[in-house]
This record gives sequence, structure tokens and C-alpha cells, in this order.
Amino acid sequence: MAAPLQFAIAGCGLIGRKRAAALAPGQLRHACDLDAARAAELAQTHAGAMATTDFKQVLADPAVHAVIIATLNGSLAPLTLAAVRAGKHVLVEKPGALNAAQLRTVQAAAESAGVRVRLGYNHRFHPALQKARELFESRVLGPMMFLRGRYGHGGRTGYDREWRADPKLSGGGELIDQGVHLIDLAGWFLGDFPSVAGHAATYFWDMKVDDNAFLSLRTAGGQTAWLHVSCTEWKNLFSLELYGRDAKISIDGLGGSYGPEKCTYYKMLPQMGPPETTVWDYPAGDNSWQLELAAFEADIRTGRAPNPGLREGIRTLEIVEHIYRSSGYPVADAPLSP
Repeated sequence: MAAPLQFAIAGCGLIGRKRAAALAPGQLRHACDLDAARAAELAQTHAGAMATTDFKQVLADPAVHAVIIATLNGSLAPLTLAAVRAGKHVLVEKPGALNAAQLRTVQAAAESAGVRVRLGYNHRFHPALQKARELFESRVLGPMMFLRGRYGHGGRTGYDREWRADPKLSGGGELIDQGVHLIDLAGWFLGDFPSVAGHAATYFWDMKVDDNAFLSLRTAGGQTAWLHVSCTEWKNLFSLELYGRDAKISIDGLGGSYGPEKCTYYKMLPQMGPPETTVWDYPAGDNSWQLELAAFEADIRTGRAPNPGLREGIRTLEIVEHIYRSSGYPVADAPLSP
């Protein structure tokens, strides 16, 4: 049996803690954060883990096989690039960078170093979405026609003064925050989108970034992904509907404030009319963080290309940038050193 992989985590906030909880005992070697107290708090959850504020110290440790990057958006690509150049595999939180150009630099470095980089799109691993993927791959939907996705939350008092409202730290607003999840899921089911249309807008929050975005993405074969993301949703919402010629799949909720998670399969009957309906409920919550980590470990051990990896991450950010430019929002200009 292969020895457990050793990990470091950079960014010990909410997502970093979720990532740490998915690791087995003894797998976390370093917890790194600019806030020493926060790093120490996370390190205490794993026996033997060391707390540090020095990322270079982490990368210099030959026992570290892989690094999980869970910082603010503006730091994701620089830290990933440093880790890749140090020969470490990386699981980096979505969106992976402030712009596609940053990820292209990381991609070139990863290919040169022979390391794997997975983008942290954990929604793919939610139980309802895993069930939807299973149904999709069984071809019960028949030829795909289109999908429709909606995702949003209502913010909170002072939301427009948080880091997500600062384009230098976030790269944009709701589109680059929750919107990238929908774009990633749409591509997972339909493939690439050479045709991109839509717009972003700021309707409510007092900030320089978008609070709503509306997208119409089309494949070369004409299948459409129609997406809306919003942080003026008021009641948190997640809905993804897949339409084939023979059936429909609906994924609703993500647990917690987004409501109970479920997957519903609607089979069209020969006489049409009301469909045959099957529902899978997931009241116990999701284990997406554990499943995503297992997929990342398999990437490393087998040498397979991660999916979503840098290719998928770049394409997602290219779509984001197209919408921002066409809507008059600036695209983050923050190149990485080659």
C-alpha cells in the first residue's frame, strides 16, 4: 500500500479549514497563513502539523508532495506558480487566478515541472451532481439540447465593503465568484463554448464589481447553456436543469441555506404528457471536499490530467473576461512573472 501523501495548506480561513478536514490523520504537514494565529489554530486540528507564515519554508520541505491553495483570489495564481516551480502538485481553489493569462503562465510552468494542478470546483462532487453525471453518462437523456442554471445568494450587511467587492483582490464580482461554478458545470455536461454572449450588471450593491450576470453559451453543435448568477437573490438558490430529447434532470439545493439537495429525473413517455419521475434526496449533506481530494490524489498517483484542470480553468476565465469586457467592467491586469 502506498504511503499517504503529505500536504501543506496555504490559506487557513473557511475553505482552508474545510480542505484540512478532508485530509486523513497525519497528512497535513504545514498550515500556512499570513495570520500566525489562524495558521496555529488550523495546525492544532492535525497532530504533527506545523504552523507558519512563511510559504517559502513550506515549499522548501521535501516531504511535502502537494499544496492546497485556499487564499483570496489575488494570491491564488502567484502561490500556485511558486509551488509548481518548487515541484509540488497543487489543488487551487476556484477561480485559480484573477485572469486567464495568469493561469496560462501556471500551465506552462506545470508542464515544464511535470506536476499536476487541479482547480477546486467542488460542486462537481456534490451528491446530486454526481448522480446527475451518472445518469448523463448512461445516455438516458438522449441527445442534449440545452441546460439552464441559476445560482445566487443575498449577501449580508456590509457585503459591498468586503474583499469580494475589491476587483484588485477578487478579479470581479458575482460572475467570478459563484458564476464560475455554473460555467464549469455547464462545460462538464456540454463541452466547450465557442459562442459566448451575455452581460454583467451592478443593480443593488455599492461596489465597482458586478452583482448579477446573465450568460448564453453555445457549443459548436448549437447546444445552449443559459446561466444567471446573482448576489441579489435574497433567498439563497441553486438550480441546474439538463434537457435532452428523451428526458430532463433537475438538481436543486446544495444543503444548508440553499435548501435540501436533490436530483430529479423526468423521463419522457412515448405518449408524452406527464413524465415518469424519480427523485433522489440527499439530506445528510455532501462529502464533496473528501471526494475532490480523493480525485486529486488519484491524479498524482496515476499521472492523469486533472479535470477540471488548468485547461478548464483557463476556458472558464476566458468566458468571464469576455462578459466583463462586453459589459464595460475592467479585467484584472495582474500578469505573473514568466
